[in-house]
Amino acid sequence: MTGGIVWLTGIPAAGKSTIAKALQKNLLARGTRAEILDGDEIRKHLSPDLDFTREGRERQAARVAHVALMLARNGVWALVALVSPYASSRARAREDAAAQGSPFVEVHVKCSLESARRRDPKGLYKKAAAGDLADLTGTSAPYEEPAFPEVVVETDTTPLAACVDLIMTKG
Repeated sequence: MTGGIVWLTGIPAAGKSTIAKALQKNLLARGTRAEILDGDEIRKHLSPDLDFTREGRERQAARVAHVALMLARNGVWALVALVSPYASSRARAREDAAAQGSPFVEVHVKCSLESARRRDPKGLYKKAAAGDLADLTGTSAPYEEPAFPEVVVETDTTPLAACVDLIMTKG
């Protein structure tokens, strides 16, 4: 049984978790084992010691990549929903997956900053605008868009089902 990693990256509120949940439902319906590694949940349970500096964000990505690799080598598709703003972190995850022979599908979950601000389910953009949150990715902290992702889904113009279908067919 082959597992792998689908790494969903994008700015906050782009739709990573929403897509991961829909993708998991689709995979499970096909009899494929899949687990979601959500950045917020991982940070709460496995990485509460990390801050939002570059070093903290890279350590977070490394921890998530490690768990994803364990799942993949045990026949589970790891659906990583993580901002992972730095290309270097995503490249390391890809290299580690290749080293163990696991498929790695990078998905750029792309949406405009305006759409993300409008969605803002956690109130992050509102907090940042009020000066209560420093270093929000995509605004005051950098987000390095993937140079060559396997899939790009534009969530402010593409329905959820179409995003999942695109990932399933191209990924």
